[in-house]
Amino acid sequence: MLDSKSKTTLRRNLLRWFDANQRDLPWRENRTPYRIWVSEIMLQQTQVATVVNYYRRFLERFPTVKELAAAEQSEVLKLWEGLGYYRRARQMHAAAIEVVEQHDGQFPTDFDSVLALPGIGRYTAGAILSISLDQKLPILEGNTIRLYARLLGMKSDPRTSANQKILWEFAESILPSQRAGDFNQALMELGSEVCKPKTWQCAACPIQNICPTFVKGLQAEIPAKGRKITYEDLYEAALLVSRRRGGQQRWLVRVCGPEERWTGLWDFPRYQIDHRQSAATIADSLQETLADRTGLKAELTVVGKPMRHAVTKYRIRLSCFEASSIKGRLKKQATETRWCAIEELRQLPMSVTGRKIVNRFLG
Repeated sequence: MLDSKSKTTLRRNLLRWFDANQRDLPWRENRTPYRIWVSEIMLQQTQVATVVNYYRRFLERFPTVKELAAAEQSEVLKLWEGLGYYRRARQMHAAAIEVVEQHDGQFPTDFDSVLALPGIGRYTAGAILSISLDQKLPILEGNTIRLYARLLGMKSDPRTSANQKILWEFAESILPSQRAGDFNQALMELGSEVCKPKTWQCAACPIQNICPTFVKGLQAEIPAKGRKITYEDLYEAALLVSRRRGGQQRWLVRVCGPEERWTGLWDFPRYQIDHRQSAATIADSLQETLADRTGLKAELTVVGKPMRHAVTKYRIRLSCFEASSIKGRLKKQATETRWCAIEELRQLPMSVTGRKIVNRFLG
């Protein structure tokens, strides 16, 4: 741990640096707990540059937690479309409803109540209350884990339970008595913009003189690398099944169920395939699956090149098949299913690949 003199230097230099170098970000304009909450949830596993426009659109539509709670989940997901990790949006909507029901529509301002909301952990609760209300609460997330590990010269994996305990204690020990919110933002900003994983910029760092990792030249070794993610390859097919109704071409889409990859989002009928089989064999198998699952019989033909998409631990190769000579009547489905015209498809919240299919093949 740092001695008291080093902690004083850290606080003073970091806040001075932040005052001179902080980025102009929309969630820093009016720091209410609700607005900071929205930004923090959006920023989880997502880059700042990506979040900015989503945040503005979201706050324009839902300026208060009451308006978010009153919305349909489908509208929340539509505004979230493209940000990924859609569970965040579903939990945010559930939390907004809880705030209305249990806190009279006022976002709570005590740590335990914030922590109890869906989708909020220790870091997020501390960030919301420190940034919006200057409460003296520590933070620990990706950028600060790296920064703290380097400030402590921590050579072992910082993600272990023992090291996480040390890092939380360190985060708490360096908090200033005033401007805790600015200080926490400064830590995240420094980790994001200067103390980077591979392109660290120590010459621009305001606290390099108290950093043992800089002094010993160990930036490449600290923090220690965690285990690599093992990705699973998935081969799937999406079926473009359409019929002409009411003078318009309409496509069959369904909402993804609770246990599916894109819960609450709409997608075309999608099934796993054996990529080792021939295209003709795959088409025959899909025709049987379509008839069994939906009651519709059709001839299927591959269209376009397969799409590649990564989500969580999966690498997906998605082939698209267009249906023709469609016969039969649609069976009742386990989740909501619709025949939608192109205008309706543009309004529905869709999976990333579902949206790509609309844009690529349906215009």
